[in-house]
Amino acid sequence: MIPLRLKIETDAIEPYVVRLRSFEGISDESHHTGALDAALESASAETAEFSGATGNLRLFGVDPSEVNGDVLFVVPSRGTAHRLIRANSRHNTLLVTERCDQLCLMCSQPPKKQHIDMFPFFETALLLSQKNSTIGISGGEPTLFKSELFDFFNRAMSRRPDIDFHVLTNAQHFDRADLPILRRLDLTRILWGVPVYSSDSDVHDRIVAKPGAYDQVRRSLSLLCEAGAKIELRTVLMKPNAPGLLDLAKFVTTALPFVDSWAIMQLENIGYARQNWDTLFFDSSTGFDIVGKALDFAISRGIDTKLYNFPLCTVPTDYRAFAPSTISDWKRAYVADCADCSLRNECGGFFEWHPKVHGYERFGVA
Repeated sequence: MIPLRLKIETDAIEPYVVRLRSFEGISDESHHTGALDAALESASAETAEFSGATGNLRLFGVDPSEVNGDVLFVVPSRGTAHRLIRANSRHNTLLVTERCDQLCLMCSQPPKKQHIDMFPFFETALLLSQKNSTIGISGGEPTLFKSELFDFFNRAMSRRPDIDFHVLTNAQHFDRADLPILRRLDLTRILWGVPVYSSDSDVHDRIVAKPGAYDQVRRSLSLLCEAGAKIELRTVLMKPNAPGLLDLAKFVTTALPFVDSWAIMQLENIGYARQNWDTLFFDSSTGFDIVGKALDFAISRGIDTKLYNFPLCTVPTDYRAFAPSTISDWKRAYVADCADCSLRNECGGFFEWHPKVHGYERFGVA
């Protein structure tokens, strides 16, 4: 598992954002730093010393070559640094808030009451990020701070026209007053990931533990469509909604044909999902017929549909092309049975915290 939080020491007092420059393997001509860079001064087996305009920074237990170009949020009072943006990763996500107005049965990050405004730090981090990046925006629920989010997009997108965004939102807080604001954004650069768990409003509302959520998400999807937004539907596959997956596919193709893509996702064993695993986990290795029919129907109607977080050996051969590697690199793992699998390089494997008894009846080398 790739660590996202590092132990540090620094002579600074206030939190700050910095980009690390180790320059290992880089010619002397490329050795230039900016005001928010910290260059490697020395390294040992235990520590790496960086120095820059922001002060001195000591990292523990890190190979300097593995953090070159990474953008950190340093919190001196806690002796920690968070890797906001990893230079060599395609999976960088900024956590806007831990607050949320839903209590989804399978929530991977249960909500908290406290909130810290990180937008100023995020804006600085984006200025230091790699060119042509796609940055995730997540929570909690980011649109609980909708005004701040829109302002952030306006500033960040004007200063970094090469960066795109992927926003995960429950779509409970959009209204018609947002239309002119949305239209002022370059919506070709933002993909809105919106969960729809069932075509049955009762099933959807029970999963998210919020009466009326289904009706609101439908209104929000219509509004996003009217604004010209790009939309990715996201459906976590579970026992409560698996029987209705084909009905959902029919609903998506008839009522929501404007969406750009639909992701059918396997369950992540963390947060509330870990507590409710036995009642939620749907074994798609033995019940793939449900998934296959929904996938076939959606694709036949022109909806770009993919399977996220499905180990390839649990997917029938004819459907593996629809199951890309989607688990973020920092939380991806493989079990012992994966060692000799010919598909390992193409497979997303498992979440690091997937249960040792994996739950898939049909599983093994593909």
